[in-house]
Amino acid sequence: MPDIRQAKILIMATDGFEQSELEVPKARLAEAGATVTVAAPRSRQSPDAIRGWDETDWGRPVKVDADIETLDAGGFDALVLPGGQINPDKLRLEPKALEILKSFLAGGKVVAAICHAPWLLVEVGAVKGRKVTSFASIRTDVVNAGGDWRDEAVVTDTGIITSRNPGDLDAFSAKIIEEVQEGRHRRAA
Repeated sequence: MPDIRQAKILIMATDGFEQSELEVPKARLAEAGATVTVAAPRSRQSPDAIRGWDETDWGRPVKVDADIETLDAGGFDALVLPGGQINPDKLRLEPKALEILKSFLAGGKVVAAICHAPWLLVEVGAVKGRKVTSFASIRTDVVNAGGDWRDEAVVTDTGIITSRNPGDLDAFSAKIIEEVQEGRHRRAA
């Protein structure tokens, strides 16, 4: 996939995502020419939107384009997982969300997780032996799962992109575009 303008990007989230961690990558990817789809589990509060968390209170709703339960994820080139404390904690209890994540990993597709979203990578066993960053409060979870935790704005390991927090969003978004343009990544199981 050498051209971002031909890329199809899936953002998977549910109620409680960190507002900027969904909106900024979505905007940057769309500005670069990618087609961006937001998918969420049906367990969300509203049938057509998910609500973000904007630092101290509920934020703006974001339109949902697809339900993960009926989504065919095979046609997407990359998966973006916004953080926030609530969103990834809810998603890791959704079997279909984990199935989608595993399919991207198995296919060598780009997976990008920011803030608390690396919890999902921990949940599916994808951090063992890999360089990873995250929000500092889940460092122990990453290390206990065998990850090599780094305190860096963006860490990439065979197409798995991780980032720490909203302050790193510009670098995170740029790295997603770069990795999508690189194409598929071979990963050890």
